[in-house]
Amino acid sequence: MVWKNPWYDPSLKHHTPNGFRNTTSAGHQPGDLDRWRKERKAAGLPKPPALGYDDFIRRWWQPADLQQPQQDGAWWLGHASILLQLDGNILLTDPVFSRRASPLPFLGPQRRTPPVLSVDQLHQLDAVVISHNHYDHLDELTVRHILKRFPDVSVFVPLGLGGWFRRRGAKQVVELDWWQSFTWQGITLSAVPAQHWSMRTLWNRNRSLWCGWVFEGRHHRFWFSGDTGYSPELLLIPERLGKIDAAALPVGAYAPRWFMAVHHMDPQSAVALWQQLGCPLAFPVHWGVFELADEALDDPIKELTDALDNVAPVNNTFRILKVGEYLPL
Repeated sequence: MVWKNPWYDPSLKHHTPNGFRNTTSAGHQPGDLDRWRKERKAAGLPKPPALGYDDFIRRWWQPADLQQPQQDGAWWLGHASILLQLDGNILLTDPVFSRRASPLPFLGPQRRTPPVLSVDQLHQLDAVVISHNHYDHLDELTVRHILKRFPDVSVFVPLGLGGWFRRRGAKQVVELDWWQSFTWQGITLSAVPAQHWSMRTLWNRNRSLWCGWVFEGRHHRFWFSGDTGYSPELLLIPERLGKIDAAALPVGAYAPRWFMAVHHMDPQSAVALWQQLGCPLAFPVHWGVFELADEALDDPIKELTDALDNVAPVNNTFRILKVGEYLPL
């Protein structure tokens, strides 16, 4: 039986009868994956951080302090996991607290920095928001633990992931396409385009959608960009939804650029996008936890610091956080 996309809308560029796609050409040539893997192995990449993993943890990691402030804010929990407080609600993006970003407990990318908190330490959780189904963004063990501790939590996902959550016991699931919005607890959540892809097994490539999310509360409009390569399409987001007040922008898993750039922004692209957004409050994500590409764990921040020094030597709004650090909005 051939799988057909139940959400297929021929009027939408990112829809196909068999799944989803990027609206601009964002693929690879046959053999590119093997070429990257061979070059990576031959060069012994990725290398450790310049002063070693222990020094990296001492410099760039801290346990999350969840003493609840009165104002809106975000705790960066590492990689793409963000605990966002907005209008008194607590939302959690792409939670991954396991030892590996993998379907297997003994194989796959392992954490290089420990989790900054556990699900049991969360005193409140109102919503879980997922950008796509890759294992470094959607972790089954973490999700099951969340659903056991917070059985009534609301879950927001892109098209194609609702069933996955319902089969694991989620009661309140909202599934959105790009540019669709849902108002929840007075907050408007909008699924927005990202240039990426999805795959969880060998048989479901691009059968579920990938996206970023914009959260609009009473005082702030926050953009969680998910996983994305740079694309001019991203600038449609503030054009259609309004000025972005704060953003979490990805800066890691970019090397080698010839292979990774279509799906992962590098630090220079993140800074360019930040400038095009009007230099809102921003912080870098998608670094500091997993070694998914060829750069060392500390390379994204070295390159981000250089890129910011080149364009904004006096900068108070693109804030580089430690894993576990809190940022008031």
